[in-house]
Amino acid sequence: MAIILMRHGKPDYASGSRLPALAMTAWCEAYDLSNVQDSPPERSVRVAAMADYVVTSPLPRARSSLEKLGLEPACVDALFSEVSLPIMRVTTPNLPPSLWLSLLRLMWLCGYAGSVESFHQAELRAEQAADRLILFSQYGNVLLLGHGIMNKMIARHLRKEGWLAEKHASSRHWSAAIYHPPVIPPGQP
Repeated sequence: MAIILMRHGKPDYASGSRLPALAMTAWCEAYDLSNVQDSPPERSVRVAAMADYVVTSPLPRARSSLEKLGLEPACVDALFSEVSLPIMRVTTPNLPPSLWLSLLRLMWLCGYAGSVESFHQAELRAEQAADRLILFSQYGNVLLLGHGIMNKMIARHLRKEGWLAEKHASSRHWSAAIYHPPVIPPGQP
């Protein structure tokens, strides 16, 4: 049995021109509603085909990635959704969305959450998600079609539980990290 953490494909959403931080709220909402524009690479198709039990977040980019893989989820749960970006209520400066994404994520990692889930809250959710995936592994190989940051946070908790990484989580679209159960279960001598 294995747990596979796969990131969704490339969303069908143009990054757009420069905008203020306040406009990133609408930008992120539109991004969250986007489907995937690209097809999965052959390796991703092969890795996904190993799954006995498929899990995904409810976000369209994850769900449409599963469709492109020709798979149906056994479980769709917001527990596996991506961590939201904090909102800054400033109207200047106007920067490219990619720069705002990096700045806002860095601010979030440094403790600024505003009205969204904090880093600590996301860590607790990732721990619950890892525990749920471990529970699902009783059905065989589990595929989580998820998101970059949350997949990395889940991966950290899997490693804390002794799961061994065949390949670590990446931020690339369609990337897959594969984790195998511990040889000696946690708590055993």
